[in-house]
Amino acid sequence: MEKRYQVFISSTFTDLQDERAKVQQAIMEMDCIPAGMEVFPAIDEEQFEFIKKVIDDCDYYILIIGGRYGSLSDAGVSYTEMEYEYAVNKGLKVMAFLHNDPNSLPVKKTEQVTGSKKKLAAFREKVASGRLVKAWSVANELPGLVALSLSKTIKTYPTIGWIRGDSAADPALYKELSSLRKENQELKEAAAKRSADVYAVDNIAGLDEVVTIKGFGGWYESESAVSWTASLSWAQLFKIASPYIPNSESEQTLSGYIADGAQIFSNKASTKYDSNYLANESKQLLRIQFKALGLIKLSSMNKDIHWSLTPKGEAEMTNLLVVRKAELTNVT
Repeated sequence: MEKRYQVFISSTFTDLQDERAKVQQAIMEMDCIPAGMEVFPAIDEEQFEFIKKVIDDCDYYILIIGGRYGSLSDAGVSYTEMEYEYAVNKGLKVMAFLHNDPNSLPVKKTEQVTGSKKKLAAFREKVASGRLVKAWSVANELPGLVALSLSKTIKTYPTIGWIRGDSAADPALYKELSSLRKENQELKEAAAKRSADVYAVDNIAGLDEVVTIKGFGGWYESESAVSWTASLSWAQLFKIASPYIPNSESEQTLSGYIADGAQIFSNKASTKYDSNYLANESKQLLRIQFKALGLIKLSSMNKDIHWSLTPKGEAEMTNLLVVRKAELTNVT
């Protein structure tokens, strides 16, 4: 049963809007649900009560600290620090990302009042005590840092998460659906045959032609993701991806399998990353090319893109992966 995790993003707002947007995108690409105070950029005591209810519904908590301490409550504590304290008291796993040199930020993104500067320094020290934090310098570093930290935290500290209400249906309904699928299978296969070669594109690259793809990898203890490139034929890429497609994996999950396999095929497997994924442009390129070649069909499930093999794709997968007589002597 597919599960998603909700992640609260906490930070000051006006000075970190670009950073928040990039972190939200990274969280969504990991099939998680971002939550935060975008609906209340100017927060007060009453709205903070609502924010606490949002935090109650979250599985993990991300804190981004730049050069501002933030708006103060009546108690003289910033709402960002209040959110942090509330999340810690609730027992949420906290991932903190602190700017490594707040003094280098533009004036409009830093505190100018001595009292707020001291409170920011104290808050940073509190957050860094007793937990590992990641340092960042520019907004573009945050997506990779967040993806690595969140992936490790989910794996190490899995929580309840969220599932769609209709995913927990009565088993009898599943049985009925299975029967309907079986009855409709022949119609689906016939439709797939008719649609497999509908893309009559001039001069389309064949499976033997080579393409260069880009990806990112990193280690859990590292503070940044490392970009890499690999040049493979379309056939090699389809050989890597096709065995995983029948498992109904999401495109984001397939991205990790393809990234790992691409490094092996391109003799770059000596570098083994804890987290590995394709760049968005490469992921989209593979999706479009394989579809244009009539090898895959696309569908949407819970807002995720899923691939499935066409009859042509199944035949090509078999052709690429089957063991032939000449290869039997090498099979152990």
